[in-house]
Amino acid sequence: MQVAYLTGLGQLEIREEPEPGIEGPGDVLVRIERVGVCGSDVHYYTSGRIGQQICRYPETVGHECSGTVMEVGSAVEGLEPGDRVAVDPALVCGTCDQCQAGRRNTCRNIRFMGSPGQAPGALAEYRVLPGENCLVIPDAVSLDEAALVEPLTIGMHAVRLAELYPGARIGVLGCGPIGLGVLVCAKIIAPVVAYVTDLIDPRLAVAQGYGADWTGSPEREDVVAAIAEREPRGLDAVFECSGDPACIDQAAALATPGGTLVLVGIPSTPAVSFDVHATRTKELLLRNVRRQRGCIAPVIRMIAQGHVDTGPMLTHHFPLDAIRDAFELVAAYGDGVIKATIHVTG
Repeated sequence: MQVAYLTGLGQLEIREEPEPGIEGPGDVLVRIERVGVCGSDVHYYTSGRIGQQICRYPETVGHECSGTVMEVGSAVEGLEPGDRVAVDPALVCGTCDQCQAGRRNTCRNIRFMGSPGQAPGALAEYRVLPGENCLVIPDAVSLDEAALVEPLTIGMHAVRLAELYPGARIGVLGCGPIGLGVLVCAKIIAPVVAYVTDLIDPRLAVAQGYGADWTGSPEREDVVAAIAEREPRGLDAVFECSGDPACIDQAAALATPGGTLVLVGIPSTPAVSFDVHATRTKELLLRNVRRQRGCIAPVIRMIAQGHVDTGPMLTHHFPLDAIRDAFELVAAYGDGVIKATIHVTG
């Protein structure tokens, strides 16, 4: 089978390897069909690290994936060969205190697909996964959409953490795939008033299509002042989705006293600084988002029932042998890209 490897900064290589086989009764062999290129994948490609997670080349990457079940272990229930599935890329132990408390996203023994030193990345023709990590998708959901499920779950989890109520005023700073996921889920869960910012005009246009009530670019205007003019009491919740540390202070400035600041974006550096007095004097609640918890099945239903049009997010498609073009495009924010999808097979 073909497997994509990072072999150095800005270097990708396709290698041939033997196809894997099922090893345990709970395993499933999945033919990987689609893989979305995530911002974290691009961090590894351009910088070789995210925070304390450092590449030790060669590394496999990729985690936003969908595929087809080829074989199931003897103990697997609810799956059979031919099933199309969305994949939960977080492989957890199920026995630690976090898992037992229902916090599988903070499992003490978690192995995440495509993270250095953890589980193999999804950019391969076949992967063996726990059956519990494979969720069948209905006919109404395409394989492209199924690969988008994982990033959308980040948005849903972030919105759940913010505990939004009908009529809440929110800010979304950065409307790449994760920010758009936050916007879409917030609009579905509660009829919020949403203010969205980004540096890239095509992304702002997509946000408008998804119901943003106001959009603005920090390159053209003082977005904090512009939003404050419309919402002088501040916003109830602000979602920082860009990963730019400077946006944390911007988020704090936009939030109302007692409001919630949700840190969703992942900075490329291991440490950031922000004005702690701005968050302290407003007594802001800071919520960090660690992937998702219990959101995959609801997101699949959301797509299947037509509550979200995924088309505007799924902007670019590449075959596996053009993977470097996909990573370069996403790294450069080129051609209005929002989500580039690799067609691994098929």
